[in-house]
Amino acid sequence: MTQASTFKTAWGWVTVTASAKGVTSIDLSPTARAAHHEPLGDDAATSIVKEAQAQLLSYLDGDRRDFSLPLDWSGGTSFQRKVWKAIKRIPYGRVRSYQWVAMRVGGKQYARAVGMALGANPIPIVVPCHRIIAHDGSLGGFSCGLPMKRRLLSLEGTLTQLRNAR
Repeated sequence: MTQASTFKTAWGWVTVTASAKGVTSIDLSPTARAAHHEPLGDDAATSIVKEAQAQLLSYLDGDRRDFSLPLDWSGGTSFQRKVWKAIKRIPYGRVRSYQWVAMRVGGKQYARAVGMALGANPIPIVVPCHRIIAHDGSLGGFSCGLPMKRRLLSLEGTLTQLRNAR
């Protein structure tokens, strides 16, 4: 059974969903408010959702740099999980290229596949796909939109280091 909670942050509405194994998704879309959920009961999924909410709020306020949450990646393919695990290790305040990730999951020929896996990342911010940029130092893409990517990179102090960040 999964639980979900939609809550307001200084950045907009966020929906967190979790199973008893861990966080399954984070939705940063503006429509998250329309699907308002409140966790019910006192099971493992509810506890995970509550902790994820607290950690996300702290991160978005600039008070947290790392997340200590269980993650449930069971919805991803084995390749996607490999990519997500690789980017999970990128520290706060650092960026890496799609090619850098590709080299860690099989070779530089996988850079496009890495981009596809990042686009399918159901747990943005906690699995920091916003920290992946193009090899030439430009932003690349982001499933939550480039304005959100710029804002996240600015929060972490890396936006000014990029070329073509506008």
